[in-house]
Amino acid sequence: MILREDLQLIADLVEPGSKVLDVGCSHGELLEYLIEKKNIDGRGIDLSQANVSDCVKKGLSVIQGNADTDLKFYPDSCFDYIISSHMLQATLYPKQVLQEMIRISKQTIVSIPNFGYWYNRLYLTVRGRMPVSKSLSYEWYETPNIHFCTVRDFKILCADLGYKIKQQVFLGSGAAIYPNLFSLNAIFLLVKK
Repeated sequence: MILREDLQLIADLVEPGSKVLDVGCSHGELLEYLIEKKNIDGRGIDLSQANVSDCVKKGLSVIQGNADTDLKFYPDSCFDYIISSHMLQATLYPKQVLQEMIRISKQTIVSIPNFGYWYNRLYLTVRGRMPVSKSLSYEWYETPNIHFCTVRDFKILCADLGYKIKQQVFLGSGAAIYPNLFSLNAIFLLVKK
C-alpha cells in the first residue's frame, strides 16, 4: 500500500502498537496503513457518512461524528496519538477542536495546508482572486476550508495554548529555510508542556 507523501510522513511519526484516533479519517487510507504496517489499535471519526461506510466496508472501526461537538465525549489521555490530517481548518472552532484533541491524546499529529505559501500569495496578488491549485483545488464558494491558517499562525496558536511542538515537517522546495513562505503543507507533532 502506497500513501500520499504527507500521509506517509504522518505514519512515520506513529509508534508501532499505539492506540490511535484518526479525526477526519476520510476513506481510511492512513488508518488502514497504520493497522497493517504498524499494528496499531486504530479508530476513526469522520463527518461524512459515505466516508464512514467506505471505511466500514474495509473492516475499519470508524464512526460518523463531528470533531466540533463529539470529541468532548472521549476521556482524557485515552489515545496515544490523535491524527488530524488537513481537517482542522475545516472545523467551525479549530482552537477548541485542537484543545480537545490534545486533552484526549498523549501526542497529537496535525497537518495543515499553508495558506501563506508563496504561490497562494502571488495568485491572490496578481489575479485578485482566492487561489485555486493542486493542493487548494476548490473555488472559494465550494471549499471545505473555512479558517485560513499559515505555518506561523499555527505555531502562535500552539504557543498561546501552551503546547510544545515536539517535531515539525514541512513539505515544499525551500520549506526548511522559510516554512511560512515555502511550505505547501506542514505537519506538527504536539504534546502538552
